[in-house]
Amino acid sequence: MHLVVDGYGGNIAKIESENFVHEFLDTYPTNIGMTKITDPHVFTYHAPRPEDWGVSGFVIIAESHISIHTFPARRYINIDVFSCRDFDGQKALKEIEEAFKLIQSREVVK
Repeated sequence: MHLVVDGYGGNIAKIESENFVHEFLDTYPTNIGMTKITDPHVFTYHAPRPEDWGVSGFVIIAESHISIHTFPARRYINIDVFSCRDFDGQKALKEIEEAFKLIQSREVVK
């Protein structure tokens, strides 16, 4: 199963925080019934164009992976939850929306 989320208008302090993204990736797998097998890896990217900077991170789970890319200047995040087994996509989306205080989200579940 594959959940891809485009999130808009979230809490800017959370979207730009390397610590918050790390905390999210550290707790989110358990919250949606997945098994984390590595610590999250999170990085801040400073792009040539200031509006393109952001925080990216990923965590490997037994079922596959979860990744996130934030673009604070755009108040936009992209999250990819990929799993070789089914999970509750609506619960997973709700957890993301609440964690980042998203105003709007668009998801694709495959």
